[in-house]
Amino acid sequence: MSSSTSSTSLPSGLAVFTTIPDLLFIPEMIFGGLVWILTASSKVTIPQLQGWVMFVSVFCFVLTSTLLFLYMCGVHGNSSSWVTLDAICQETASLLYLSAAVLEAIAASSGFQTLTSYRENIAASVFAFIATLLYVMHVVYSLRRWKSS
Repeated sequence: MSSSTSSTSLPSGLAVFTTIPDLLFIPEMIFGGLVWILTASSKVTIPQLQGWVMFVSVFCFVLTSTLLFLYMCGVHGNSSSWVTLDAICQETASLLYLSAAVLEAIAASSGFQTLTSYRENIAASVFAFIATLLYVMHVVYSLRRWKSS
């Protein structure tokens, strides 16, 4: 019983960087930040689409940063409700990023843009799909941790 409890507990401090689901916070922040930067620097061809992409990238960046900070501070106290919160946050972020990646790809494929803007939009689209994949991987590991808690 105690071995299953210790494997499902949330890490604190620098131990956050030693567990697989929580280690994904760093690449999620990196690729999410790249989506944010590239979308902000590109010429806006379709404001509604790219506005949603900006909202998702900023929201998920702040959410991921906040969760990482709270885990490192040990605020969770190994409560099972934090395991549920982690799974819900990662599921929400993965769904939001999937929608943002598709919309950014649509914005990149639209005409009437310069070559530089096209390249920025394509790069943002690729990084958004990578961020989506990272969040989905995090969801899988978070749900496994939630199921065993």
